[in-house]
Amino acid sequence: MHPPPSAAAMDFSQNSLFGYTEDLQELTIIERPVRRSLKTPEEIERLTVDEDLGDIERAVYLLSAGQDIQGTSVIANLPFLMRQNPAETLRRVLPKVREVLHVAGVEMQLTAAVSFLTILQEESVSVHTYAHSFLQTILLHLEHRDAGVSNAWLETLLSVIEVLPKDTLRHEILNPLVSKAQLSQTVQSRLVSCKILGKLTNKFDAHTIKREILPLVKSLCQDVEYEVRSCMCRQLENIAQGIGTDLTKSVVLPELMELSRDEGCSVRLAAFETVVNLLDVFDTDDRSQTILPLVKSFCEKSFKADESILISLSFHLGKLCHGLYGIFTPDQHLRFLEFYKKLCTLGLQQENGHNENQVPPQLLEQEKKYISVRKNCAYNLPAMIVFVDPKNFQLELYSTFFCLCHDPEVPVRYTIAICFYEVSKLLNSGVYLIHKELITLLQDESLEVLDALIDHLPEILELMSTGGESSIQESKLPSLPDLIPALTAAEQRAAASLKWRIHEKLLQKYACLPHVISSDQIYYRFLQRMFTIMMTNKVLPVQKAASRTLCIFLRYNRKQEQRLEVIQKLIEQLGQGKSYWNRLRFLDTCEFIIELFSKSFFCKYFFLPVIELTHDPVANVRMKLCYLLPKVKSTLKIPEDKHLLQQLEMCVRKLLCQEKDKDVLAIVKRTVLELDRMEMSMDAFQNKFYEKDLLDQEKEREELLLLEMEQLEKEKQQDGRPVNEKTFEKKRKEIKKSKLIRSQSINNHAFHTKYGNLDKCSSKTSTVAYIPSASGLAKTSTISLTDDSFRTRNASSLPPSFSPSTPLPSTSRGTAHPVDPKSSGGKEPPPRKATLKSRKSNP
Repeated sequence: MHPPPSAAAMDFSQNSLFGYTEDLQELTIIERPVRRSLKTPEEIERLTVDEDLGDIERAVYLLSAGQDIQGTSVIANLPFLMRQNPAETLRRVLPKVREVLHVAGVEMQLTAAVSFLTILQEESVSVHTYAHSFLQTILLHLEHRDAGVSNAWLETLLSVIEVLPKDTLRHEILNPLVSKAQLSQTVQSRLVSCKILGKLTNKFDAHTIKREILPLVKSLCQDVEYEVRSCMCRQLENIAQGIGTDLTKSVVLPELMELSRDEGCSVRLAAFETVVNLLDVFDTDDRSQTILPLVKSFCEKSFKADESILISLSFHLGKLCHGLYGIFTPDQHLRFLEFYKKLCTLGLQQENGHNENQVPPQLLEQEKKYISVRKNCAYNLPAMIVFVDPKNFQLELYSTFFCLCHDPEVPVRYTIAICFYEVSKLLNSGVYLIHKELITLLQDESLEVLDALIDHLPEILELMSTGGESSIQESKLPSLPDLIPALTAAEQRAAASLKWRIHEKLLQKYACLPHVISSDQIYYRFLQRMFTIMMTNKVLPVQKAASRTLCIFLRYNRKQEQRLEVIQKLIEQLGQGKSYWNRLRFLDTCEFIIELFSKSFFCKYFFLPVIELTHDPVANVRMKLCYLLPKVKSTLKIPEDKHLLQQLEMCVRKLLCQEKDKDVLAIVKRTVLELDRMEMSMDAFQNKFYEKDLLDQEKEREELLLLEMEQLEKEKQQDGRPVNEKTFEKKRKEIKKSKLIRSQSINNHAFHTKYGNLDKCSSKTSTVAYIPSASGLAKTSTISLTDDSFRTRNASSLPPSFSPSTPLPSTSRGTAHPVDPKSSGGKEPPPRKATLKSRKSNP
């Protein structure tokens, strides 16, 4: 029971009613603009245009008698009219556009500037015609009272200058510029002149620049307004590149030195940044006698001056140290290094856990600038490592690197995470020094930091696993025990967030783990997690990323028993799962298996479970299977897989005859046509499939080598059975070489395809020939899953889904070739017929 309303709630006095009346009036005022926005019949009549008018006639009519919004639409459509009928557009429409622009508002002006630029970029007319028809209109609106409109027209003009001939530039732009740059003109006119001069410098010879342009430049550098001086100073970089080294030293450098002592802070800042950008232009004498003192002066005064100079200095410090490296004395070298370290901790000494709401606005703004300084220092860390030499990193910069990785502000840690890979490469064999910082950033509370770090996570882990040096020896990360917990915690943190793209990217990057940690570590710490994501996550891209990574884990798993368990779990929990969603994910997984494994592997373990889904009760599953069938057929080789081809044809025939869903039936018909057009691969090499044949052969060879490595490792662990270490190491090298060959082939032939793209299936699912080696070992990779030699575990110790009592479906390719006793210890059973019993499954 709710309590009765209080007396105050039931107050119906005159004052209370008056308050209600005011509230109703406010609501009425809010609704009025909505009513007024509706068009009256008269307004609709004025906006109506005869449908029989052509494009040109309609444009002329709307520009002459239409509303502003209609005129803006015509101007936005001007590039289209120029493509369709340039002559009539220039003769009839463009004059109307010029008339309208004289009284046009901001929106129409901005639209016109963009349309004029688009016409130039599309080259709808010749440069001469464009200059004759559009240039004067652009110049006329450069000094529009609205700064946004003026900048839009200026950007269009600067693009036009790039293509205009010298004569046109001289007469139409440079000559009028002499008067526009005078002090008698407005500040906006002089600002526009500065930017135009910076663009014109690269269009004329040195003599013309010296005689006609440099006097204007000097005049604007001495302008009475600091905005003009600052704008002209920032154009000196472009001017220096156009006039050459000699004129730069004699004209530009003195102006920069004078501007660096300007009373305006923005002018000094522009001068400093221009000097930094022109370091490569100046010789050693200029750097040591002029530039270095200027930089030292800026560093000394930076803490006393405006923080904006400090921000710029921290951003350019890496470039400065690199450009002045050869002229530093040891004392100056040490001083600049200490200055950098001081900037890296700027503002941290004042951190006292205060509440932002209680901080004065000035102090809060200062703290934001200090954060920008530390962020710039993190950005410049790789350059500073080069500055001190990577060999001295531990002594000189490790403590600074540690502070940046533990900075309380996310932007700083985000930037250092971006630079982490560059730092790892520079340290090379000293990369072990930053192991702990990698763990720290992986465990960072901010997902933005994690997102920045994982962009190059495979490369970072590879450097750490090899000690920073490329080596044929297979090395893992036993010296970094915290890595696996950090990786699993990072994945769980990404999974718990709503940022699924970070989660997807992280799962994709985990595909590098077989090259970094051991197969057992992946099996016990990551593989089950991939299964869980595939079956429980609600985001499809995340599920597919987990599926592909799981397939890569399976590809490089070094224990046959574990591989069989994973395959059985894929078939039972996904392919034969009760949820149709799991069966769809099984088909995604099979697509990745076709991509990553050899054809014999797919046919042996997954061919029958896939085609069995032709009887699935859910139309979506049958539809997805139809898209996959061309790739399934591409794994067959004739005549060896003739019986599998017959089973495939029988399933497709049943689909074609018995399918009742019209959408599925339409796809089945398209798939049948595509399957008929496909060429079957033969057991021998074919020229048209040579590269793919070679790639598949390398996959089979690598799968066989993994089996042989497992057998050698077992022999190595047995007592009294010495193993030839040279043979063991040789197998490792062969696996490395096989991976390299396969990766090069993938890079050259765009092996990865998009999911379910039927239009590309016929071109990307060409078959790869099965190549038996001369010794007959190429077919030994097809080991029977029901062989007793793989049932070494106690059945009670296995998970229920991994019980070996239920044999996996298997199709054996070769019956006449014995299996290598090192791999299986027995012979393969004869090929079994595919059993296509319909299975009831609940969607």
